[in-house]
Amino acid sequence: MNLKSSAILIVLCLPAVIAGKSDSRELASAERKFAHIETNGRSSRPNPAPTILTEAEVNAYLASDNISLPAGVQSVKLEGDDGVVTGNTRVDFDRIREGAHSSNPLLSIFSGVHEVVVVVHAHGSGGRGQVHVDSVSLDTIEVPRFVLQLFVDKFLKPKYPELGLDSEFALPDRIDMATVGKHELTIVQK
Repeated sequence: MNLKSSAILIVLCLPAVIAGKSDSRELASAERKFAHIETNGRSSRPNPAPTILTEAEVNAYLASDNISLPAGVQSVKLEGDDGVVTGNTRVDFDRIREGAHSSNPLLSIFSGVHEVVVVVHAHGSGGRGQVHVDSVSLDTIEVPRFVLQLFVDKFLKPKYPELGLDSEFALPDRIDMATVGKHELTIVQK
């Protein structure tokens, strides 16, 4: 390979190398922060100083081997903005629906592979997390809420009983407050 070809190859590959290093740095930072949250949560008097996770750290963690996504969910990328989280993912609904069938024609839209966008309001206070699903779109088409509820009841609740369009749950590791900001999540433990 001549010098010119080598230079072109390096220039073409450089963005991928830089992105890989950035993801690796973001993942290492996320792992340190999650380890701190877990350790701090075991303390009899947790340090109440906020832990701030950036959007890039959360997404690097979700893309890593640290998280096992449900069958059928191929990737997840989150974006935060003042109490609102937008999730983008690719979903194979046939894998999610395995073993469960429905003759309801409204649920037929949940078949095959689709690009899915989920918008939720999310926050945590008093040791409780709350998530309200605002909208779900399949391939840019918004799914009516009552159809979402049918899907959740028929295919998700049997596997994940705590999951719903409006969910409330205990926060782990003595997390008292979780606030979604612009491209970040702030966690306070008590």
